[in-house]
Amino acid sequence: MTAPLAHTDVIVLDYLAALWAQSEDLSPQMRDDLMTTVADYISARRMAAAPLEDAAAIVQRLGPPEALVSAARRGQVPPHIRLPALIPPPAPVVPRPAVAQAGGIAEYAAVGMLTAGSFLLPVISPVGGMLLASASPHFTGAEKAIGWTLTAGSVAAAAVLTLFFAALPVHSGAALFVIYLAMCTGSFAAGMTLLSALRRRSV
Repeated sequence: MTAPLAHTDVIVLDYLAALWAQSEDLSPQMRDDLMTTVADYISARRMAAAPLEDAAAIVQRLGPPEALVSAARRGQVPPHIRLPALIPPPAPVVPRPAVAQAGGIAEYAAVGMLTAGSFLLPVISPVGGMLLASASPHFTGAEKAIGWTLTAGSVAAAAVLTLFFAALPVHSGAALFVIYLAMCTGSFAAGMTLLSALRRRSV
């Protein structure tokens, strides 16, 4: 015993039978090519990434059998049945992660305020430089965080040293110089970190 044909199979077989009957006047090669093309089209539509399950809709897109045979007689197989469903869909475009590019005037100004500016105008110049760097899209969040940490750490270290030396009974110029260096070193390191990042992206 064989299982009964599904309704969709009956529709497809009836269409192929009608096409075979209509194409009896074609040459054997042309007839075979037409039947193969149509059969492949139906199969491809069913196995496509978005399959068309309705067999009636598939044969409706093919058009009447006599129209296909008439086109085959003229040597013009309709382009819409040339296996459109077998053509793989274009690969999805994966957006590339945004990469910060080499900076401009604002970025290099920030670096200058953190390096040379920290020795000329401690605290004020480095904070201004970090504000410029924070507003720039050319530095990553991690680079900005490192810059702020070094700058703030430098100020905090200077404050601690100031309190330490203030508690001592004797004060000297050397103590002030140490405090000055502590105030500048972290900001200078922050500026060099950002400068290194800019140089890497300009390569």
